[in-house]
Amino acid sequence: MRLQRPDGLFISDDPDLVDLDRVCAWLAASYWASYRDRATIARAVAGSRCYGVYDADGAQLALTRVVTDGATFAWLCDVVVDEARRGRGIGSWLVGAVVAQLRAEDVARIVLTTRDAHGVYAPLGFEPLRVPRTWMEIDVRPTRPNV
Repeated sequence: MRLQRPDGLFISDDPDLVDLDRVCAWLAASYWASYRDRATIARAVAGSRCYGVYDADGAQLALTRVVTDGATFAWLCDVVVDEARRGRGIGSWLVGAVVAQLRAEDVARIVLTTRDAHGVYAPLGFEPLRVPRTWMEIDVRPTRPNV
């Protein structure tokens, strides 16, 4: 995938463009992944579909990962935008493009989790789980949320 905006920013799913150092720094500052080491992040990136937003010079400005079977289910995770570039619609554009691609593949269920960005994802079609009691989990993360 390569999708370009009029301002020169573009989305790519080319794994060779992912700036792992930058992604590690973003995740280290996040509330959900600050405990992950570089080796874990590298394995997660290698085992996922990654989509990045880049400027005209190729500098990475954002990333999201998708864990999917490509047919029935996708988990959209690790949505990060460089702090200096937030508030410009980059994250919404990225997530919207990824959702459109997954829907074009007929992936019927796409999930994500967020503590504080519901207002970003709701306009893209995300809503609370319809039947949350049907979901179960094993979660041993040191940053597991209490609410």
